[in-house]
Amino acid sequence: MTTNVRIGEAAELPQSSAVAVPVATDEQGLLVPQGLPAEVLGRTIPSQLDGAWAEEQGFEGKAGQTLVLRALDQPSLVLVGEVGDADEEVWRRAGAAALRAAGRARALAMLLPLPSTIATEDVARAVVEGALLAAYRANVAKTKPDGSVPEEVVLVPVAFEGLRDEDRAAVATGARHGEVVSGAVRWARDMVNRPADRLTPRLFAREALRRLEHDPSVTVEIWRDAELEAERCGGLLGVARGSLEPPRLVRATYDPGTEGAPHVVLVGKGITFDSGGLNLKSFEGMTTMKTDMTGAAVVLGALSAAARLGARAKVTAVAPLTENLPGHRAMKPGDVLTARDGTTIEVLNTDAEGRLVLADGLSLAAELEPDAIVDVATLTGAVRVALGPDVAAVMGTDEALVQTLRDHGERAGEPLWELPLIEKYESHLESEVADVKNIGKPGSAGTIVAGLFLRRFAGDRPWAHLDIAGTGRAESDEGYLTKGATAFSLRTLVAYLLSR
Repeated sequence: MTTNVRIGEAAELPQSSAVAVPVATDEQGLLVPQGLPAEVLGRTIPSQLDGAWAEEQGFEGKAGQTLVLRALDQPSLVLVGEVGDADEEVWRRAGAAALRAAGRARALAMLLPLPSTIATEDVARAVVEGALLAAYRANVAKTKPDGSVPEEVVLVPVAFEGLRDEDRAAVATGARHGEVVSGAVRWARDMVNRPADRLTPRLFAREALRRLEHDPSVTVEIWRDAELEAERCGGLLGVARGSLEPPRLVRATYDPGTEGAPHVVLVGKGITFDSGGLNLKSFEGMTTMKTDMTGAAVVLGALSAAARLGARAKVTAVAPLTENLPGHRAMKPGDVLTARDGTTIEVLNTDAEGRLVLADGLSLAAELEPDAIVDVATLTGAVRVALGPDVAAVMGTDEALVQTLRDHGERAGEPLWELPLIEKYESHLESEVADVKNIGKPGSAGTIVAGLFLRRFAGDRPWAHLDIAGTGRAESDEGYLTKGATAFSLRTLVAYLLSR
């Protein structure tokens, strides 16, 4: 079930609504912002709460907390904290918390007191993003889909001195932006959550075409076996040898035709299932490996959202897609592959396959001579050890690009931490028989060494690498994340593309 969004008035809400009331805190305690209606659908909206009583109910007015006040034959009131000095992430968490607290109410009505401490458009966008992402359910193979979320989210903007036409316009613009971005995230999550037998490289390429073919100013190419051979994609073809499923490479371009517009190329790792190849993973290590194509889903979803929002920059997304299996033709430790740019790679660990397909993708990106290249990959287990499940690693050759991505990530609630590309560690990649080997020293700077490997293929273009292996999957429902795929960094990339 899809949750819809609209803008409405308190008087026209369906009786079965849950009404979300933002709460601020100050030295006087818990306050409802001025300008909210005195009642909604017969329920009185309190102007102030008894702090001691609220604390007894487990509600301190903190960001993301809710307190539900229920009544017979009347809508529930969902008190949502802390919006007194809110940024985008606070409003995003407020939207998510209200949606979850609304339960099976037919609609969630979110009262938006204006003006806020941030732009009205940003408030509406963040609330919609939070609510719609929290409403996501991974019903990809269930015979009885989960219908435990409201059918619609109704934004009810209110202002102490009266609502102006420009306020309504800003709310509408922000709400549409939030719908488009969250729609792209939900699509990417759907792709990642699909079982590997329902998202082979061929099926993924088909789904990408279906998503993108009607987006404005977008063209899509799908490279199959013959094209991949002709285009010298030796890394991708080498990884694909162990599977009966043929590989694919999706190349999508959004070109708004803006004169002098910058060109950004996004490259995403698309391993639709990773067994580890002949270096077979353990049972525990293999169970979630249908998610190893998250990078590809993220970059394709980001391009789609950028196109639908009318980004002025030209954007290309490159997604090399394959399985990594131990079939009778699988690459073996010690084999040498030749990447698209001619670099020879000694494969000493077949489970370090993501960097092999990215070598081709980055080489292709560099040939396009863009203004910036950003790649996204669930690349190393080491990054989760270093940064945990909530922060992704970023590395790059251009400090301005890295910092811009970090800034957008902070606003999006997708924090990035920069790791250094330590030149001394280049020696970890020295091979006796080829230009480079695909792994470094065991247990030593695995994430950084992987970044150094990828850097070789980005040429002289400004480049950044996002390792989202730790953040690409959530182990439980929390805030606007649901258990399973997160599509981490997609919203960051959309914000970055729109800023160019």
